[in-house]
Amino acid sequence: MLIPYDALLQLPKETLANLIREYLLGQVEDGSFTSLDEQELSGAIVQCQQALKQGKLVLEYSEEEESFAIRHADQVAKRQD
Repeated sequence: MLIPYDALLQLPKETLANLIREYLLGQVEDGSFTSLDEQELSGAIVQCQQALKQGKLVLEYSEEEESFAIRHADQVAKRQD
């Protein structure tokens, strides 16, 4: 289930930031980033917030795993086809 962007705005800022940090750390682990220091992390969080607003990234809730994850919108669309 996809969580609408408007609903994300209702979350405490720290909660949304933690979801984004988790997503970014996954990107470091899979090689999308070579490193992520505090300055890069702050910039990447802002970029992720913009991508969520634009619909390029989405927040998905997995009922099966009972977890939330930020994903690329095109990846989610492919899985739903």
